[in-house]
Amino acid sequence: MNYDTFVDQVTRRTRVSSEQAVELTRATLETLTERLTGGEVLDLATQLPRPLQVMLRPTPDTEAADRFGAAEFVARVSYRTGVDEGAARIAVQAVFTTLREAIPGGEFDEIVTRLPRDYRDLVEPALAPGIALRRA
Repeated sequence: MNYDTFVDQVTRRTRVSSEQAVELTRATLETLTERLTGGEVLDLATQLPRPLQVMLRPTPDTEAADRFGAAEFVARVSYRTGVDEGAARIAVQAVFTTLREAIPGGEFDEIVTRLPRDYRDLVEPALAPGIALRRA
């Protein structure tokens, strides 16, 4: 999946402008970078288009995974984007669903299994078999 398709799918799923979809994607990926180990981030990044790889760059501070739950994940995305937590939750679900479609071979599913159980509501839409983009 190329970058434009990725952004288009997040735009459609969140029903926001493409500019806001990019911002929501960036915030979600930056938060995911904090939640995963540096190696997991690099594995994920290598399978995505270049503009998304830049958003997933680990730093020495992110080598070890920061342990926080799903509510904190949504709160961090909300803070980074200035949207309320309800909109942030929808955005995280949209980005996770699009990541799953963009990454071949079940790599995203492997990452998700490493997240705590309270992430289930955020990732289950992405794990639903045969998930399809709903066209308006």
